[in-house]
Amino acid sequence: MLGFLNDLLWNYVLTIVLVAIGLAFTVASRFVQFRYFGRMFGTLVEAFRRQPGHLSSFQALMLSVAGRVGAGNIAGVAVAIGLGGPGAVFWMWIIGLIGMATSFFECALAQLFKIAEPDGTYRGGPAYYIERGLRKRWLAVLFSALLLVTFGFSFTALQSYTTATSVEDAFGVPPLVTGIVLVAVVGLIVFGGVRRIAEVADIVVPVMAVGYVVVTLVVIVMNAGAVPGVLALIVKSAFGLEPAVGGTMGAAITLGVRRGLFSNEAGLGSAPNVAAIAYVRHPGAQGVVQAFSVFIDTLIICSCTACIILLSGVYQPGSELKGIELTQAALAGVVGEWGRSFVSVALMLFAFTSIIYNYYLGENSLNFFSNENRTLFTIYRVLTLVLVMWGSQQDLSTVFAFADLTMGLLALVNLAALVMLFRVGMRILRDYDRQIAAGVRSPVFDAAQFADLDLDRAAWIIEQEPPAATKGGHISPARR
Repeated sequence: MLGFLNDLLWNYVLTIVLVAIGLAFTVASRFVQFRYFGRMFGTLVEAFRRQPGHLSSFQALMLSVAGRVGAGNIAGVAVAIGLGGPGAVFWMWIIGLIGMATSFFECALAQLFKIAEPDGTYRGGPAYYIERGLRKRWLAVLFSALLLVTFGFSFTALQSYTTATSVEDAFGVPPLVTGIVLVAVVGLIVFGGVRRIAEVADIVVPVMAVGYVVVTLVVIVMNAGAVPGVLALIVKSAFGLEPAVGGTMGAAITLGVRRGLFSNEAGLGSAPNVAAIAYVRHPGAQGVVQAFSVFIDTLIICSCTACIILLSGVYQPGSELKGIELTQAALAGVVGEWGRSFVSVALMLFAFTSIIYNYYLGENSLNFFSNENRTLFTIYRVLTLVLVMWGSQQDLSTVFAFADLTMGLLALVNLAALVMLFRVGMRILRDYDRQIAAGVRSPVFDAAQFADLDLDRAAWIIEQEPPAATKGGHISPARR
């Protein structure tokens, strides 16, 4: 029954709705993900500077990437290629580019309706923009409950299982030992609060992502002559022009779209919870940042896995190698047997950072219900550690199917809210566009211009940037 409901929800309802909304947002925003593509890279500068008392956009980006990048980027891409052929990669790219616009809107709205905490941090997400923007608390409560069950509980156990299994396969370490180590490390992080979670993601995610990209570049260099042929193969098979490679055009589209949506999470309502925690001068700026997160996940990390598989020569239509085994065999076939261990380590790191991300989403759900009951949060942290230990010892196929279903319902609630808040999202974008067109280097949000909305004014106290001198000693108008 779970399998039937998931197939119905993900193969038909959500695929159609997510793609349609993504296309609508892309056209209405005049392709915001391409217009501001260059500005996305400006966020990387924040890796070398910090804002005292606040979490930066870069830290929010790294935490978001920690959640988006997971087993789906390694095993999921391999499954899509194995069943849908190389053409699935093309449709994964398309859905990633479309999803960047959806992510812009949902994350900009999360920033707009965020609330300030006494310790200087922020909270926000779909539950907050549903309650404050739509004034539908019952729908916000439903969303928070689904978020807690899906990410806070189910996916925490699932990522623990993935990590323990990967370590056992690569190094022969018993799952019990891995479970104990995970409990100890995760415990140190989650009991440190959101600042420590962001600090850990700030370090681990860049190392994790850059390492995977570097190994992929090695594979590309070693097979440089085959790159044009592989790119042509991906495009041709996407439109059914290479039937010999396995997978029909329909299978390529279905699997590419589904794996792309599942991997980058654009529109699912998870990433906005993280997008809201950053200190930014305008909600549109965080929308741009989180669109970049989708690009990193789908256009970079997923493409790395596809390159490794298709350049290795290991992939053959109808091969018995599926999922993580295909990725491991492909890398080992190019760089040697150490490639198998590298894939397992990469999967372990991806899964570990996802555990931290999932914990935060669950905490944010609880915070929506009650931000005063510290005992409740302590119980949740302890329960998280119990789930980490339990998950490392179990085969969680049924739990995974249940989590897929609740995540699909979560997405439907979020997408309904995005459609109803579309005009508000466009107001954010137009204000951001107007300031950029006027030559303002760093647009500033003026809450007074959105006085008709239920905003937390304390969350929009914008600090002055240090003045930048220009010729003649005058201050640039963009910095006033």
